[in-house]
Amino acid sequence: MSATQTEGADGADSANQAGGANGGNAPQESSGQILQCWSCQGPVSLGLSFCPTCQAIQPPTQTDPFAQMGLEPTFDVDLAQLEQNYFCLQRTFHPDSFAAKSAKEQEYSLQHTINLNDALKTLKSPVLRAEYLLQFHGAAAASGPEKTVNDEAVLLEAMETREALAEAETPGDVEAILTRARDGILDCTSGLSAAFAEGDMAAAAALTLRLTYLFKLDDEAGQSARILSRGA
Repeated sequence: MSATQTEGADGADSANQAGGANGGNAPQESSGQILQCWSCQGPVSLGLSFCPTCQAIQPPTQTDPFAQMGLEPTFDVDLAQLEQNYFCLQRTFHPDSFAAKSAKEQEYSLQHTINLNDALKTLKSPVLRAEYLLQFHGAAAASGPEKTVNDEAVLLEAMETREALAEAETPGDVEAILTRARDGILDCTSGLSAAFAEGDMAAAAALTLRLTYLFKLDDEAGQSARILSRGA
């Protein structure tokens, strides 16, 4: 076997291990289902990215971002491990690696790369990660206009903070608001970790909603701080 073939086989093995490790956890996908390789017609387990027989890249079937990255579905993600897995898989699926392959393989490579980028975005964001986990566990995230009206505590906190932000006259005033928002973000992420660990989806949904608003307020306060700093 040539060096190129060996490298390709190793990449396929790594990608199959990452993509298939938690495949049974993926929503709406059946564990153990066998598909047919488009290239050699050999058997390919659902969730595998490469055919174990001919090593041909397969169309993406894995929709669970945790499984795509070879991670357990938990709120407490090891971000260093996530980045490491992402870059390893990115090298495996990067379109440049398939430049000499067929048009179909190039297309699948691009689809895998797009899916990896989406999975990374979801898992790096505490809000998107929490929303996915709520969906994963069959609970609706408490987001959207129709849900925010029912959470008076979040509405009151958002209104009071925005009023304070509108009245802020110095960068120091805004910095105090930023500090409160970021302290709230830390409290929410800690609470989400505990809520998901305990299986309390109602608490997780409420905390996800508050975290969404806190991130928005943090962004607004940051913009105000930059404006005031330029005018100082």
